Amino acid sequence: MTKDTISFKPKAVTKTLLSSLPERAQDILKKRFGLETGERLTLDAIGKKYGITRERVRQVEDFSLRAIRRSGEFAAASEIFSELRQSLHDYGGIAHEGEFLKHLDADEVNRNNLHFLLVLGDEFTKLKEDDEFHHRWTVDQAFAERVHQSLHRVAEGLTENDLLSEEEMVERVLNSMVERGRDEVLANKARHWLLISKQLGLNPVGEWGLLSSPNVRARGVRDYAFLVLRQHGSPMHFMEVARTITDLFCRRANPATCHNELIKDRRFVLVGRGMYALTDWGYRPGIVREVIENILKEHGPLAEEEVLSRVLKERYVKDNTILVNLKNPRYFKQDKQGRYLVS
Repeated sequence: MTKDTISFKPKAVTKTLLSSLPERAQDILKKRFGLETGERLTLDAIGKKYGITRERVRQVEDFSLRAIRRSGEFAAASEIFSELRQSLHDYGGIAHEGEFLKHLDADEVNRNNLHFLLVLGDEFTKLKEDDEFHHRWTVDQAFAERVHQSLHRVAEGLTENDLLSEEEMVERVLNSMVERGRDEVLANKARHWLLISKQLGLNPVGEWGLLSSPNVRARGVRDYAFLVLRQHGSPMHFMEVARTITDLFCRRANPATCHNELIKDRRFVLVGRGMYALTDWGYRPGIVREVIENILKEHGPLAEEEVLSRVLKERYVKDNTILVNLKNPRYFKQDKQGRYLVS
């Protein structure tokens, strides 16, 4: 059990609640909710065990849950349900089912028993999975709808290329919610709200974005290379990129394959012998001569030293490589002040 989450023992509570039922009804609920083994059986599987239809199993389940709610044992457990309600409120008021149960207890069987208590409790509403959100529980449906709308607006405001730190993503959610009096408690709740979204996701290096983006749900060498370079923050040799992919993501990356994949992807720019940078960093594609041309077209005539300085900000090459290109009269010429311009 996670420290400072719940004070009661889930299995002991459910055992007491089940005690008011006939033996077969108890067994059906135990199997349906995985209260003893951790395995949740289907209606069909339970029906075959007892030689009854799946619909009959459903009827027994529904009747048994209603019977428990009318029992004295259920009334006596009111403080347990109040504590569970407070836990859900403190977690965020609306929570991803699986993540909330993990937060409460690390043991799978205990989590199944807690899930059973959520199903039983009048205070809790389960919102079923849909296209935008995972299975989730709430204690306030009006508030849950506010969170839904906030997450929807945040997702709509992102492009496939956007990547945000967790702090930035939390800030966007809270801005959309128009929440005031912010503190770390509220920020933690917002982090939990993010987990219910099926549109937003976390990439392997801890950045948030659209789950549909290859920058979040990495699928191949190119995507992992993008994350490696983004995290590194400066150009890297393709062999170093391949090694880092292997070390960071435990995915073997062949250096030659990595080199070939980066060449074909517009997110990357070759800036030297085997050295790659991200296009997002402002690096322009092209060979050294083309980089010189673009610089001169943008800034006009420049002295040799200025050309060298500007090209070296975009390419990891030797000075002489730049000068050989610059002094080619086929492409460049000098004005009366000795400055270079495009021929």
